Amino acid sequence: MQRNHLSFALVVYVNTETPIGLIAENLRKAREIAHSDSRVPEQLKHYLQKALEVAIGLDPYLDAMATAKTASLEGWKLNVAGVETKVKPHKECASGYLKGKSISQVLRMFVHMVGAKRILLIGRLKGYSILAMAEALPDDGKITACAVEPYLGVKSQEASDYSSHVKQISVKVGPIADTLEELVAVGEHFDIVFIDADQINAVNYYNFVMDNYLLRMDGVICVENTLMKGQVYLENISDENVLAVRNLNNVINSDPRVDQVILPVQGGMSVIRRSRAHADRVIESKVLHCAVLLQKELVKDDVFWGYNRCHILDRLRLDGKVAYVTGGGQGIGRAFAHALGEAGAKVAIVDLVLAKAEVVAEELSLKGIKNMAIGADVSKPEDVQRILDAIVARWGTVHIACNNAGINMNSASEDTSLEEWDKTFNVNLRGLFLCCQAAGRIMLKQGYGKIINTASMASLIVPHPQKQLAYNASKAGVVKLTQTLGTEWIDRGVRVNCISPGIVDTPLIHSEDLKPLVQRWLTNIPAGKLAQVTDLQAAVVYLASEASDYMTGHNLAIEGGQSLW
Repeated sequence: MQRNHLSFALVVYVNTETPIGLIAENLRKAREIAHSDSRVPEQLKHYLQKALEVAIGLDPYLDAMATAKTASLEGWKLNVAGVETKVKPHKECASGYLKGKSISQVLRMFVHMVGAKRILLIGRLKGYSILAMAEALPDDGKITACAVEPYLGVKSQEASDYSSHVKQISVKVGPIADTLEELVAVGEHFDIVFIDADQINAVNYYNFVMDNYLLRMDGVICVENTLMKGQVYLENISDENVLAVRNLNNVINSDPRVDQVILPVQGGMSVIRRSRAHADRVIESKVLHCAVLLQKELVKDDVFWGYNRCHILDRLRLDGKVAYVTGGGQGIGRAFAHALGEAGAKVAIVDLVLAKAEVVAEELSLKGIKNMAIGADVSKPEDVQRILDAIVARWGTVHIACNNAGINMNSASEDTSLEEWDKTFNVNLRGLFLCCQAAGRIMLKQGYGKIINTASMASLIVPHPQKQLAYNASKAGVVKLTQTLGTEWIDRGVRVNCISPGIVDTPLIHSEDLKPLVQRWLTNIPAGKLAQVTDLQAAVVYLASEASDYMTGHNLAIEGGQSLW
């Protein structure tokens, strides 16, 4: 009885629109024949049943395991040919939603992975596909849909929560070839092109996109239903639609401009990526041709090919590097830790309060960044050595030292106590020197390293109206220490630079007592606003990367122009 119930449940979920669904349906029929024939061995019936259970459960399992985030488009209003038009769902909308759930999740993932901002949809518009991609777009993202008709097949539900995404979708109705010509004429380029057109014309749309550079370098084309219920790889097929898809797959597979893979999701989805290697070959050929015409020899230099054959953004990557950030438990240090980790580095977060470092470490873990948390007082030589020993024990070395820990104690110069002076210098200058020296010894031995010290705009001007003699003097010392080490160590592979932030908007300056002071500061900043910690992140990645290898002893001011007034 239990077997019969299971068999019935399995049959209910067969989706004969997919290759695996067709396999399951044929296995079901074979099982029925086998069970009706007493001559069939029980062992064969058993294996037919097991094969059926595996085949028939795959499609529903994939849909069940695809995170359900996509709602419907019922009641949506889209911009169709410049006119706001209410969406009308197809009559088969409910089944279309269920069949498209896995594909929707795949498309959403692609948008995130590619970092897409511009998406082109060609052919039959499916509401669940559009919504999935729209949900994954950034606020400034845009979807352009080319279709013969504006209607979308979607599940009928209330979708008012998604009204913000509708503004990012523009449907251009009319002959698709004409619309594509228009997009080329205005110089459009797309990060993802999704083709779900009629089988006969799909290859024409693919060729047009590639021939007219509608897809940017490293962009992705997705073509749906490229397995055609498994018929594309069967022999003796005469259906013109199947033959058209088979031709499309072969055209793409033989196109040297792209790399292709077909995913067995639902009816099959081809994922096609522009090949950077092919682009390089094309560029070389064209430049050679130009050089011949001009009777000049091609200059195959690093500007043309990229230093070490790396594009500029690749040179900013920190993959395989080991970094630490002192004062990493909050504020600027926390932002530095995230930035270095996002660029590919393993990051040790060092803070006087271990609990703060552990919180940031947990944040990095959630982003898949390898990390460790260390509690230490950088003004103590034994603590500094313990930091380096722990990092080397875990990861073998240190490539990037981000010495950021610091304190600020305000007082009039005539009232500055020796205790305040010593405490400020112990952290801001003594501690930074100890870290530079300990990390520098490792880096000098291996012949490579990047040291980035946090100085301050106070190293360039005397900030006012606050009085902070000890802080200003200590940060000026950081700059001179950086310049000295930078010149001593560059010929041994170690670069030392510093960043001088302006006044940074952190929770420390949000007290009621400081509100009048903040207003005074703003009047002295040409940018008219305080710095955010995120304004400093790109700088630390640049100084930590090979892209800054010729820079040393530099004080990089990021202060909204305040030091210029």
